[in-house]
Amino acid sequence: MRTRSVYWVLGICWATIVFDGYDLIAFGSVLPDLLRYRAWGLDAAEAGRIGSLALVGMLLGALVAGTVTDVLGRRRIMLSCLAWFSVAMPLTGLAPNPAVFGLLRFATGLGLGGVVPTAIALTIEYSPSARRQLHNALMYSGYSAGGVLAAVLALVVLPAGGFRMMFFLGAAPLVLILPLAYWLLPESVSFLVARGREEEARRYAARYRIEVPGVAATAAERPRALESIRLLFSRRYLRGTVVFWLISLIGLLLVYGLNTWLPEVMRRSGYSLGSSLVFLLVFNAGAVVGVIAAGALADRIGERLVVAGAFLVAAVSVLLLASRPPAGPLLVLTAVAGFGANTQTLVNAFVGGHYPPAARATALGWALAVGRIGGIIGPTYGGLLVTAVQNGTLGAGWSFYGFAIPAVVAAVAIPLVPRSRGADDDRKERTDAVRA
Repeated sequence: MRTRSVYWVLGICWATIVFDGYDLIAFGSVLPDLLRYRAWGLDAAEAGRIGSLALVGMLLGALVAGTVTDVLGRRRIMLSCLAWFSVAMPLTGLAPNPAVFGLLRFATGLGLGGVVPTAIALTIEYSPSARRQLHNALMYSGYSAGGVLAAVLALVVLPAGGFRMMFFLGAAPLVLILPLAYWLLPESVSFLVARGREEEARRYAARYRIEVPGVAATAAERPRALESIRLLFSRRYLRGTVVFWLISLIGLLLVYGLNTWLPEVMRRSGYSLGSSLVFLLVFNAGAVVGVIAAGALADRIGERLVVAGAFLVAAVSVLLLASRPPAGPLLVLTAVAGFGANTQTLVNAFVGGHYPPAARATALGWALAVGRIGGIIGPTYGGLLVTAVQNGTLGAGWSFYGFAIPAVVAAVAIPLVPRSRGADDDRKERTDAVRA
C-alpha cells in the first residue's frame, strides 16, 4: 500500500475552509454595494440581519453534523456539505429580492456549518500530537486565506460585475475541490473502529502513518450511542463545556462582526471603499500569518497562555484603531487585529484536545454551534453599533469599543477551563516531542 502524507488531509480540509472564509468576506465586501442598491432599499440593521441568516444556518449545520458524524462518518458529512454550499452560494447571486437572498444565505450556512467541525476533527485526528495546534492553524488558515481571496476579487469584480458576481464565484469548489476530496479524503479512523471496521482503520493508519496503538485506545474509550453528548455534561467535563461555549460565542462574534462590518466602519471613518477593502485584505492576511505562528507557539507552551494573549491582542489593537493612526501604523494594527479576532482557530484545537477522540467531533460541533450564536449576533450587533453611531446615540469610537470589550471577557474566561489529567499528559507528550 502506498503511504500518503497527512498533508493531503490538511490540504483538502484547507481548500474547503477557504470557501467558508470566502463566503463571509464576500458578504462583508459587498455590504456597501447592498446598502446602495436602490432596488432593495436596505438599511444597516436590515443588512446585518440578512448577514446573520447564514450564521443561523451554520449553527444548525454544525449542531447536526457534529451529532450525526459518528453515525454517518466524517468523510461522508464532509463531501455532502461541500456539495451543498457549492450549489447554494451561486444560487444566492440569482436572488430577485432580499427575502430570497436571505433564505439562500441561510441554506449556504447549513453546508458551511457542517464542514467546519468535520474538517477540524479530521485534521486533529490525522496530526501528530506534537503538531496538533500547528496543523490545525495551518488548515484553518484557509479561512483567512479565503477572506484575502474575497477581498482581492472584490477589488476587481465589484466595479465590473456587481455584488452578484461575488456569489457566482462560490460554485468553484464543486469543480475544483469536490472531485479531489472524493478521491483522496480518508475516513476517520476512530469512526471505522467504532463501526467494527478495524482492518480498514489499520490500513488508513498505515497509509497515513498514524500510530496503531492510538487506534486501539480510541476503540477502548469510545462512548456508546449518545454517550458522547452526555459526556459533555458529565461532572468531569461540564465546566469546560460551558466555558468553551462562552469563549466560542465571543470568538465567532468577533470574527463575523468585524469581517462583516470592517469595510463599512472604515468607510464611515473617512476612507474610500477601495481603501476599506484593502483594510479587509490586510485584516485577513494578518490572521493567516498570526494564527499559524501562534499555533506553533501553543504547541510549545500550551494553549491557555497563547489563546488568552491572542484575545487581549485583539482588544488592544481594535481600541488603537479608534485613534485614527497614520497609514503605516494603521495597516500594522489592522493586521494584528485580524490575528486577534481570529483566535477562535486556536480555541477549536483547544476544544478538540480537551475531549476523548471519539467524542471530539461532537464536542467541536456543539461548541461551534453555540459559538454560531455569537456569529449570528455579530453582524446584527455590528449593524446596531453602526446605526447608533450614525444616529449620534453613541460616540464614533464605539464602532471599535463595542468589539474590544467582548475580547477582554474571553481572555478572562480562559483560566476557568479546568485541567484534566488527560489534557496535561497530552500537553507533556507534545512538549517533549517538540523539544526532541
